[in-house]
Amino acid sequence: MKYINIDIETYSSVNLAKSGVYRYTESDDFEILLFGCAIDGGAVQVIDLACGEKIPDDVLAALTDPAVLKWAFNAQFERVCLSRYLNLPVGAYLDPSSWRCTMVWAATLGLPLSLEGVGAVLGLEKQKLKEGKDLIRYFCTPARQKDGTLYRRLPQDDPLRWSRFKAYNLRDVETEMGIQKRLSKFPVPESEWQNYRLDQQINDRGVLLDLELVQQAMSCDAAFQETNMKLARTITGLDNPNSAAQMKEWLRQNGVITESLAKDAVVSLLENADGSTRLALQLRQELAKSSVKKYTAMENAVCKDSRARGLIQFYGANRTGRYSGRLIQVQNLPQNHLPDLKQARSLIRQGNFEAAELLYPSVSTMLSELIRTAFVPKPECRFFVADFSAIEARVIAWLAGERWRLKVFADGGDIYCASASQMFGVPVEKHGFNSHLRQKGKIAELALGYGGSVGALKAMGALQMGLSESELKPLVDVWRQANPNIVQLWWDVDRAVKDCVKQKTTTQTHGMRFMYQSGILFIVLPSGRRLAYVKPRLGENKFGGESVTYEGVGAAKKWERLESYGPKFVENIVQATARDILAEAMLRLGWAGYNIVMHVHDEVVIEAPETAPLEEICSIMGQPPAWAKGLLLRADGYVCDFYRKD
Repeated sequence: MKYINIDIETYSSVNLAKSGVYRYTESDDFEILLFGCAIDGGAVQVIDLACGEKIPDDVLAALTDPAVLKWAFNAQFERVCLSRYLNLPVGAYLDPSSWRCTMVWAATLGLPLSLEGVGAVLGLEKQKLKEGKDLIRYFCTPARQKDGTLYRRLPQDDPLRWSRFKAYNLRDVETEMGIQKRLSKFPVPESEWQNYRLDQQINDRGVLLDLELVQQAMSCDAAFQETNMKLARTITGLDNPNSAAQMKEWLRQNGVITESLAKDAVVSLLENADGSTRLALQLRQELAKSSVKKYTAMENAVCKDSRARGLIQFYGANRTGRYSGRLIQVQNLPQNHLPDLKQARSLIRQGNFEAAELLYPSVSTMLSELIRTAFVPKPECRFFVADFSAIEARVIAWLAGERWRLKVFADGGDIYCASASQMFGVPVEKHGFNSHLRQKGKIAELALGYGGSVGALKAMGALQMGLSESELKPLVDVWRQANPNIVQLWWDVDRAVKDCVKQKTTTQTHGMRFMYQSGILFIVLPSGRRLAYVKPRLGENKFGGESVTYEGVGAAKKWERLESYGPKFVENIVQATARDILAEAMLRLGWAGYNIVMHVHDEVVIEAPETAPLEEICSIMGQPPAWAKGLLLRADGYVCDFYRKD
């Protein structure tokens, strides 16, 4: 046996979508119902475990044999579930080294992250059966009786349905094998499987949660939400002050007309509100805050050993290959600005809600800022947090050859000050000469690197930060004049992409290659990894100019034709290159014996004894890859007893 394709169907009373596969398998009633498999590309067999059939000995042996490759779509699910089936202890899972994931393979080619979606895009002869969702709901999740009690449907409750369920399981294996066959001409490099293996090890390790803090934060939120709701009802006389329709009508009767009660709209309304309308709007702000949702997600996902697992999705952004968050969404945690974070944390953890209300103007905001601190290291360890300094700014400067920027990084300067100085022709110091210009440099840096203009500055909050409408266009112009090589990079990439698609040939610029192969545009990054754009063609944009379109997953999570151009491709390239730098840095840290428990954007969080050398961690992380000659990297770090921003 060289390889085996696997697909399983399971039962658990735990909600998989909310809790993730690690917590899902810890339920006492977790069970694998069907085990579909095909050995070395042969015929698919479905082993009916729910009806007493047994997995053959040679297949069982293959599950722990490092020489046999195990293939599955979203292989993490099969690997973790089978770890429980084999009775591995909590926190121990099958070694991911010999597992391969067809979902990851599809993602490397810009395809959807669902079996049904990939099958449809590839036009496979044998696609996932559409009735599967109903069958899964029937056999794999608890049903509810009229009196509210839960029960489980068994195969004997509906033999015909069970027969169709087995056919569904068989078809899933066939679909996975069809995907493998169709994608065989675009193999995933071994280096990327190495990154996948590390990702699975990080997800298996998980991160410890302070459950006392989590539960007290939820209790605190519930108490203050109830208090605020009562006060809002008293002020407005409404049955449900959370109702947008009721609140709009109440505001209208009090002389305030608004079409929206979204967050930004409420902020604008508060500027001119007073009296009871101001108080009602402030209470609406408090009631609308979702600080407790992250705590609820933590409680749902935490395993029996108090660690949350499966928080990182490998290749979650299939346009760039960047990692994305799952369950608790660690890639989207509120920042913490409280100067006395430790005190606030202690008050909530002890349940001293009255003191919290007395000391902090907004309990909801305080709870939001404490979310990060719920992640804690295990006993006798601390968190060592290290992140890249201005990674995207460094990468784009390196790719474009923008020498003045490279000198700033080489000299350890502040890119925002340097950018403002370059733009306005005067020295700018963070807390010295012309310090007021630094903010303009910062806004320009964050908004304009990928072809952004006035709209990008507004989206970045330029007006709220004190810039006037009349300043925005000149700011765009002066930034572009100060960065001619970056602007040149945008349009050189634009030209290379268009020539590649138009002539179906290979073009190159700035150390990158652009290839057309089998109906896919590939951008070969400096690392050697390829970004994929399916079925590219030239079209016309809304301004009447020539643009490149391709098929991909859009903002609405649907497969559709998307439009792009030079600066947008550069954004993909820069972010993908930054991702490759992070992936390689995490491998080096792993080889050095450091245990990464999670990573957020360009930052890694390591759980290690307090004697661990932070300088060594930052040095390992800041080492440029061999393929990035001349790239100036720097990693900064700090040590903490709970996760926080430095």
